[in-house]
Amino acid sequence: MITGTASGPTLAELSDEERYERFDRLQERMLGVWEVMRQNEEDESVVVIPSVSVDRINERSGSLQQAYEERLLVLLLLLRQPRLRIIYVTSMPIAPKIVEYYLALLTEVIPSHARARLSLISVGDASPRPLSEKLLERPRLISLIRSLVPNPLRSHLVPYNTTPLERDLAVALGIPMYAADPRCFPLGTKSGCRKLFADLGISHPLGFENLHSMEDVIDALIRLRAARPDITEAMVKLNEGVSGEGNALVDLHNLGVPGSPGEREEIARRVQEMAFELPGTPFSSYAAKLAERGGIVEERITGVELRSPSVQLRVTPFGDVELLSTHDQVLDGPSGQIYVGCSFPADSEYAKMISADAQQIGERLAREGVLGRFAVDFVVVRSDDGSWTSYAIELNLRKGGTTHPFLTLQFLTDGWYEPATALFLTSSSREKHLVATDHLESPMLRGLIIDDLFDIVARHGLHFDPVRQEGVVFHMISCLTEFGRIGLTAVGDTPTSAKAMYQKAERILLEEARESLAERPLPA
Repeated sequence: MITGTASGPTLAELSDEERYERFDRLQERMLGVWEVMRQNEEDESVVVIPSVSVDRINERSGSLQQAYEERLLVLLLLLRQPRLRIIYVTSMPIAPKIVEYYLALLTEVIPSHARARLSLISVGDASPRPLSEKLLERPRLISLIRSLVPNPLRSHLVPYNTTPLERDLAVALGIPMYAADPRCFPLGTKSGCRKLFADLGISHPLGFENLHSMEDVIDALIRLRAARPDITEAMVKLNEGVSGEGNALVDLHNLGVPGSPGEREEIARRVQEMAFELPGTPFSSYAAKLAERGGIVEERITGVELRSPSVQLRVTPFGDVELLSTHDQVLDGPSGQIYVGCSFPADSEYAKMISADAQQIGERLAREGVLGRFAVDFVVVRSDDGSWTSYAIELNLRKGGTTHPFLTLQFLTDGWYEPATALFLTSSSREKHLVATDHLESPMLRGLIIDDLFDIVARHGLHFDPVRQEGVVFHMISCLTEFGRIGLTAVGDTPTSAKAMYQKAERILLEEARESLAERPLPA
């Protein structure tokens, strides 16, 4: 745990209340940091600690955890500001060629000059525990990071999500954090956001929250059927599940009328057989997480045509709510609940509608003291007359799968999203679109190493072209060889061209991987 000095106690010696008192004093400085940010001052810096400190049923392997920590490497594009310093922390060292790849995307900046202003810190711990937890166990590393901050009054911490671990890191480093206060965490749980949507009168699925046992789940399903007898499917969701991994589908087809004899017993059997969105999830582990953290039951929205858009917003230190983007999410998994990618912007037919609800949610969050980026997920259903009906599904008080693709586009084009038109425009008023994924996966891709990837990029012209402002940017590169998985963002002038670039990159990677695995004659 963090050591103290002769003038003060250690972090371990502080109570939770005292830690929040220190955190609150630091957060008061965020307003001043925001005012001078990006003014090209000599002593500006950003500390990026992309700790994935979220609850998961199954722990990730070390290399996959590392790949998620590297999703925010897009923030290295901020080094185009010629005096900014970035301290980027990961569990394990980032391959130098991956760093070079991102720095090569910079324009009007010499890559070696940008590299000199980048400090890469690694813990040397590949365990799947949160990066923040690993850092707090190593006071010398904390001291090293602190020594690399030229001026704490012009620096701030950028985490992936916020828990008391990230609060403690901010306190230990002595810099404010640009993210939601951990005390706001309940607002972003499945139970918390359902209550928030209800308070604001925003349409959301029928259901029940604050459930802590399978008996609670059975009770909620009985109540759900009583309120809506024709319901055929329901979702069980863990309060803190991410990317759909904490979801499970309960089949309610062919049950007797609500309240009929044996209803409870039959629903209990259906619950035992519910289909988990994350394959291989043990029922006992899921039940234990439900008991520990709570969850919800809600109807599964159905229709002839459904889509799953999201809205990204942020609350500035001034309390302003800014609508940043809309996306159409690409979902996969047994019942289509696992996030795998997105396209941007969302369809204009409903982008403004969901943005209005998201703005209302954002204004409420600002009043609650939320700071930083967050996203609201929706399900929209097309009616027979062609109109769309929206349902708010989830509030994510953190960065997510749509964050890094949008930042990639924004930083490379100096553009912005216009809510009034639901379009993204560059600084030269050109329209831009993207298609992105975190899940380009195939066992064949395990035959490629990082050098192979960059060779393929060079030979097939899969670069991002800064003149045309089109092309492909890869991410999550470090898990390519072990998992056969990589992420990418394809940028084009139209939805069709962005999709075509995405499909081209996918096709070429798989073709090259297939060729690399083909049997070749041994040398004589």
